[in-house]
Amino acid sequence: MSSRKETFQVLQNKEYSFFLASRVFLTIALQIQAVIVGWQLYKLTKDPFSLGLIGLAEAIPAISIALYAGHVADISNKRNILLKSLAFIFACSLGLLLVSMDDFVIGIGSTYSLRGMYFFIFLSGFARGFFSPTAFSFLYQLVQKEQLTRASTLNSSAWQISSIIGPALGGIFYGTMGITNTFVLVLICLLVSFLALLSIKSKPIVSVGAIESISIRLKEGIKFVFDNKVILSAISLDLFAVLFGGAVVLLPVFADEILAVGPQGLGMLRASPSLGASITMIWLSIRKQIQKPGIVLLYCVAAFGLCMIGFALSTSLYVSLFLLFLSGAFDSVSVVIRGNILQLETPDHMRGRVSAVNTMFIGSSNEIGAFESGLAARLLGTIPSVVFGGCMTLGIVGFTSLKAKKLKDFRYK
Repeated sequence: MSSRKETFQVLQNKEYSFFLASRVFLTIALQIQAVIVGWQLYKLTKDPFSLGLIGLAEAIPAISIALYAGHVADISNKRNILLKSLAFIFACSLGLLLVSMDDFVIGIGSTYSLRGMYFFIFLSGFARGFFSPTAFSFLYQLVQKEQLTRASTLNSSAWQISSIIGPALGGIFYGTMGITNTFVLVLICLLVSFLALLSIKSKPIVSVGAIESISIRLKEGIKFVFDNKVILSAISLDLFAVLFGGAVVLLPVFADEILAVGPQGLGMLRASPSLGASITMIWLSIRKQIQKPGIVLLYCVAAFGLCMIGFALSTSLYVSLFLLFLSGAFDSVSVVIRGNILQLETPDHMRGRVSAVNTMFIGSSNEIGAFESGLAARLLGTIPSVVFGGCMTLGIVGFTSLKAKKLKDFRYK
């Protein structure tokens, strides 16, 4: 069967389509929220470190709950966990709306408004900690095993397309309609995401006999990841690349002080990586599988690092947009390869726990990387900090290339 026919066949699965729609609207909502929260915080503080604290506020609860969340995902009704997580994210977004309203900021002062925003971001980290490993393991219950690679690629493609739409809408709505109306749009998208997920029937809990204690099951998940050198190498490479190479959290600084393009320009900057990623992922979803995924992964992470160095040195909006576009294209290939490795190498009864470890490595490294970027920007300056991160990414690729032979030899089965 051709690649295009396989893709269309997966999309004809009604429940998978609802799942995809739910992820799309959730991602759009969170991307819009990220744009307006980042701009609002920087407008109130003019300090890049305040942007880094957003990442720390999200990472602490996500990391602390991730392994337990993976354990729960493996032994519980996954659909119900996802619905409860979405409801909690909705409540946190509603809280962010209340503490960021102009009347609230004027009435109690910007300090209390900032604390309230960090508080609700912190709370939402717990819900995201449960959502990510559960969604990863739930996907396997919606499609046949031979469709997993294609469905995983489509899932990543939908995420990237949503990450174009979200920041663009966030910048436009914030610039033209204000923060309150933009948050209302966030809440509408979250409600649609919830309803789409509600349209999927509950699935049976995957059982492998007697359930051991939580500590034994958590240790089993961690041991599996560290014993599987292909998974460990792929996760570690992305971990350090995202930790040092990402500069998304500093985009409000670039938009305001370096490129002087305002909130609409910030939306464009945030959307550019996802535009490059979505075009690349659509191409990946209809082409044949990558023949040497491990080697391609190394090249793409290195190219990502070079793009970030170029972006840091650019003073032109169009050059910056193009380099961010390329960074998203290269990053998307690594995301697809890592996702496929995880789906293909992980046993069914361990998907939640392995995804939880992945969330601790990769998902939380985005937030910890945001904190590192904000701290480095305060210590080194915005531009030098991004150049430093890009150089570190190149060094990490070189080290991994020398040490991770099994990753370089890996082929899809």
